[in-house]
Amino acid sequence: MQKDIRRLSLILLFTPFALWIVLLIILPHIGMVILSLREKVAPRVYEYGLANYIDFINEPIYWNTLLRTGMMSLLVTTLALLIGFPIAYYIAKIAGNRTRGALFLLCLIPLWVSDLIRAFGWILLLRETGVVSSTLVWAGIINQPIEFLYNDVTVVVGLVYTVILFMIVPLVSTLDGMDNSMIEAGYNLGGNGPTVLRRIIIPYAMPGIVAGCIVVFMLTAGSYLTPILLGGKNSSWFTEQIYDQFITRYNWESGAAFGFLLLAFTSIVVWLGLKLSGQTLSTTVAKS
Repeated sequence: MQKDIRRLSLILLFTPFALWIVLLIILPHIGMVILSLREKVAPRVYEYGLANYIDFINEPIYWNTLLRTGMMSLLVTTLALLIGFPIAYYIAKIAGNRTRGALFLLCLIPLWVSDLIRAFGWILLLRETGVVSSTLVWAGIINQPIEFLYNDVTVVVGLVYTVILFMIVPLVSTLDGMDNSMIEAGYNLGGNGPTVLRRIIIPYAMPGIVAGCIVVFMLTAGSYLTPILLGGKNSSWFTEQIYDQFITRYNWESGAAFGFLLLAFTSIVVWLGLKLSGQTLSTTVAKS
C-alpha cells in the first residue's frame, strides 16, 4: 500500500514537469525541425528536403553572422566569468550574512525590469546627448558630444550586464559548499594566493564555472533586444536573421531552419566546452 502511495506521489510530482518538457520543449522543437524541412514550391504546395539548409550554406552572410554571434557570445561568457568569479567568491567565502544579502540584492536589481527597459537605460546613458557624453563635455574632457552607441563594445557591455547574475549564482552555490579548511591547508603547505586559486579553488568551483558558462552562453547567443537596440544597424546577430526570416520575409520554413541551426551550433559549442573541461552535464548540474 505504501509503495503504491509513493509511486502515485512521484507520478503526481513529476507530471507537471514532464508536461512542461514535452509540451513546451520537445514538441515545439520537433515541429520546428519538420517545418525547416518544408519548401514551398507553389501556393499551398510543399516539398520536403534540405533546400533551406542549402540556402543557408550558399549565403556567406548567414553563416558568417552565425559564427560572429558564437564568437561574441564566447567573449561575453569569458568577461562574465572574469567579473563574476571574484564577486561570487567574495559573497560565498568572505562577506558576512548581511553583506551577502545586500550583494545578492544588487545583483538581482537588473532582473526587476525587462530587457527592453535595461537596453533603453543604456541608450540614455551612452547616446550622443546622454549622461556619459554630457558629463565628459561638462568636465572638459572632450570638446563635443560623442556617440558611444552602435558598436560591438556597447553590445558586449550590455550583454555582460544582462547575464552576469546567471554566472554569479551557480558559482556562489558551488563555492559556498567548499570547506574553508581546504584553503587554509593550501596556505599551510606553502602555497601562495595564485597557487591556492589554481590548485584548489578553481578545480572545486569547476562545476559551477561550467554551469554558469553554459547558461550565459546560451542566453547570449539567443539574445535579440540588447544586440539590436545597442548595436543598431551595425549589429550582426543571428537572432536578427531569424527574426527577418519569420517576420519581415514571412518565410517560416527558412526561419525554422535558422532557429534549428542556432540550437545545433550552441549545443555543439557546449558539448565541446564540456569535453575540454573534463566535465559531464549530469555532474555539473548535480554539483552546482
